[in-house]
Amino acid sequence: MTAVAEPGLIVFSHANGFPAGTYRLIFEAWRAAGWQVLALDKFGHDPAFPVRSNWSPTRNELLAFIERQAPGRRVFLVGHSLGGILSLLAACKKPEIAAGVVLIDSPVIGGWRAHGLQVFKATGLVKRVSPGKVSQFRRWQWPSAEDALRHFAIKSVFARWDPRVLQDYIDAGIEPDPEHGGVRLAFRRDVETRFYNTLPHHFNALMRRHPPRCPVHFIGGTQSVEMRQAGMEGTRRLVKERVTMIEGTHLFPMEHPDETAAAVLAAIRRG
Repeated sequence: MTAVAEPGLIVFSHANGFPAGTYRLIFEAWRAAGWQVLALDKFGHDPAFPVRSNWSPTRNELLAFIERQAPGRRVFLVGHSLGGILSLLAACKKPEIAAGVVLIDSPVIGGWRAHGLQVFKATGLVKRVSPGKVSQFRRWQWPSAEDALRHFAIKSVFARWDPRVLQDYIDAGIEPDPEHGGVRLAFRRDVETRFYNTLPHHFNALMRRHPPRCPVHFIGGTQSVEMRQAGMEGTRRLVKERVTMIEGTHLFPMEHPDETAAAVLAAIRRG
């Protein structure tokens, strides 16, 4: 019989462009269930951990955060998109700290897709095909937080969100702009773009040499374009039967935070 995980410590890592506070409702659900939750606010903004190809410095940023906040403890590494990949990289680098990993719509790019990504990065073509071609021109400044909220609320992607999460995104993701006045994105668009253009391509070798030693689960969105683009071959080799699907897009944690919170706890407890 599989052991049921008792409430412990979840270290959560956010998706690209969405500070940790965006996931407040999910954190509250986990805490209500008895879990401790830690989350770094924004990856990639500390000059000591620059965004580089394959995200090794950012993985180290996550490991340094865990060492500061929970030294000597084993933790459950949970992450959405970018955050899921960082969680997996951390579990491979320091397996002794990882009690389990949950990838929230974070498909592992492997096989021929990984080789193609490596070529695109080496030639610079990745800048033409990655989401970075959009994020580098993303609007980043508004007269007020209310204007920012109205801006996002009418967009089709954000219209799917639970309204409480959209407000949390405004609260966490918008900050005063001391240079120009008004408010601006807290998560800099140049950092977001670098993450997109430096996606890890080395999982084929990493999984052979340093596979994680803990259970790894995948929770995906039924309408996730990112899952189709990345493919699921490498992910299924890693997680085996530990796959759960939730109705929604790649951003289903924002669309269905309550269901997402419950699915993560169910995955952890399944072991």
